[in-house]
Amino acid sequence: MSEIPALPGSYILLLRVATDQSVRIGGLGVLMARAGMYLYFGSAFGPGGIRARINHHMGGSSHPHWHLDWLRAAAIPTTVWWALGPQRLECTWASGFARCLRAEVPLAGFGASDCRGGCPAHLLFFGTMDELFDWRRFVEEAIREFSGASNYVCLENY
Repeated sequence: MSEIPALPGSYILLLRVATDQSVRIGGLGVLMARAGMYLYFGSAFGPGGIRARINHHMGGSSHPHWHLDWLRAAAIPTTVWWALGPQRLECTWASGFARCLRAEVPLAGFGASDCRGGCPAHLLFFGTMDELFDWRRFVEEAIREFSGASNYVCLENY
């Protein structure tokens, strides 16, 4: 994980759910997590920046705090993209990706409790995306369109 900077910024986490299942997301409600690919949009401005937040997401949590902590019981993180800087890009990214392909909001309000941009959620579902087998290229092109350059790390090896 040393490739991920311990600096503030925004990130996108690609998650894979292998089988359909229902997952309680704290007080938000129940997410009917369908098998397929999800993108979660977040930011990390606390100590340790993006690296600390991704380490937290990778480890799961016995005491869930964020909505994503609850989803991690069913979802495997596969890739993370990030952009450094003081701007919160998760709303820009979430609204931009919501317009792409067949994106669906699987649970209203997920990850958007403190959202000031009016996003319906900071988690999007893309189905199995059989027709789109190069997720990395797709996400990188979309990020460039919405906000400029980014970096990424494949997490499946961790």
